[in-house]
Amino acid sequence: MSIRGAIFDADGTLLDSMMIWRDAGARYLKTLGFTAEEGLGDILYPMTLEEGSAYLKDRYALSQTEREIRAGVVGVISGFYRHEVREKLGVKEFLAALSEKGVLMTIATTGDRELLEAALERIGILPYFKKIFTCSELKTTKKSPYIYKAAAEYMKTPVKSTVVFEDALHAVKSAREAGFNVVAVSDTESAIYRDEITKIADLYMDGFSDLEKFWAYAAQV
Repeated sequence: MSIRGAIFDADGTLLDSMMIWRDAGARYLKTLGFTAEEGLGDILYPMTLEEGSAYLKDRYALSQTEREIRAGVVGVISGFYRHEVREKLGVKEFLAALSEKGVLMTIATTGDRELLEAALERIGILPYFKKIFTCSELKTTKKSPYIYKAAAEYMKTPVKSTVVFEDALHAVKSAREAGFNVVAVSDTESAIYRDEITKIADLYMDGFSDLEKFWAYAAQV
């Protein structure tokens, strides 16, 4: 196996966390005694926090200011990461197996560093990662491969010997176009793009439990 480094996305890849971005609005409304309309998550999901806060205030005639609503929603999300979110099935065993092989590991995320570190520490997998890279700190997005290149450079692992684990289509595209080996990991939010992702990624995994499938792929890298 020539794989020397691994770069993991967090939300939707390592963590089963994508649902909170659809549920946060409804959870917040519940704290105020309101029942969310059916499909609220689908309405809010593509919005920014500011847009979503404005929608909630207008739709539910909330007495709170938009700033207070935003803070409340952020509080719901924070609580989820600190106390509820779990790792994807098989993640712990998968990371342990890579570690035993001497593969260096980092994280490349669009999420919040503080919340992610809290979640990973609670779950017990934070020590596996040499460093966490965030898009906000690097002033980039995953439509660019910059964050992956920064992570590989930090690990001192050549692009061709580094594998990126991602669930989102645009992230799979940018990592693959930059020359990285890309393993796509199934997630409910990206499932509708499965066919397209499968065509781009080097390997598509329904989860981390199938170690044999990964090792068979890794032996050919």
